[in-house]
Amino acid sequence: VQLQASGGGLVQAGGSLRLSCAASGRTFSMYAIGWFRQAPGKEREFVVAITGNGVSTYYADSVKGRFTISRVNAKNTVYLQMNSLKPEDTAVYYCAAARIILTITSAHSYDYRGQGTQVTVSS
Repeated sequence: VQLQASGGGLVQAGGSLRLSCAASGRTFSMYAIGWFRQAPGKEREFVVAITGNGVSTYYADSVKGRFTISRVNAKNTVYLQMNSLKPEDTAVYYCAAARIILTITSAHSYDYRGQGTQVTVSS
């Protein structure tokens, strides 16, 4: 599975962005997709994840109520709608895919990772 994240950019605090994670392959619906982020000088952080069938979603406390993950398996794409952005959301965001998840919030559970997209939120 090859993943490509896009949609990042520069936005003012309180603004919104929608990230996309496009995947190759015909078995996309069998993969859980997670979004992670990493800011300069900080550790990689789990943001949100969604199961292959889209039924279950998992959010980090820091983004609950502001971010929404969704997927359209017919388009091999997962979306991350980010609202009410804060300067602390500034990071490189990347998506990852996994067939079998042991711990959905752990990056180590994912088999594939795409290139990231930069999100910068100005104050």
